[in-house]
Amino acid sequence: MTNLSSLTVPDSVSFAEAIALTESFLEQMATGALSEAQIAQVTENLVRTQNGARGFFVTYLSDEGTLPDRPSPGIFQGLGSSEEIVSELMVKNLAMSSAMVIAHRRSGDETTAQGSERVRDRSTVIIQTLALPTMQAKIASLLETIRTGTGSYQSFLERWKYDAEQKAAIATALQAVL
Repeated sequence: MTNLSSLTVPDSVSFAEAIALTESFLEQMATGALSEAQIAQVTENLVRTQNGARGFFVTYLSDEGTLPDRPSPGIFQGLGSSEEIVSELMVKNLAMSSAMVIAHRRSGDETTAQGSERVRDRSTVIIQTLALPTMQAKIASLLETIRTGTGSYQSFLERWKYDAEQKAAIATALQAVL
């Protein structure tokens, strides 16, 4: 367990705990209470597990504030510590947010569409800045699955029932970060 400025990340953090910790983490970052080393350490502790990383990203990427629009060096340092988990989740976050922009606009929900655009744009910045080899391979794999209709991401695409227009939006977003 690590404790930095009252941010303790349990070794077996739950998804709900990770969301609450990330909310508190964002509040402390916004007040300038954390050093870059502390930001890196808390981020690393959050993304070392699937639940922690999922909770971190769902909170961080969708936050209403502007802090996630310009991630600090500590955020990138921490994210780079869990290449496999971070790569998988970031590729899926980019894909899902790109597809959801279309779904929300179709249903006339412009506010939520703009939220999905914010997640897409933030995901793009993180992916491009990290430029992790594993992430690039996963992007190529998802693009190939979209192109051929088979591959390692087929069950992901089928689970969310993305249509041709949504898959095209996902492909466009992915190609932009390669």
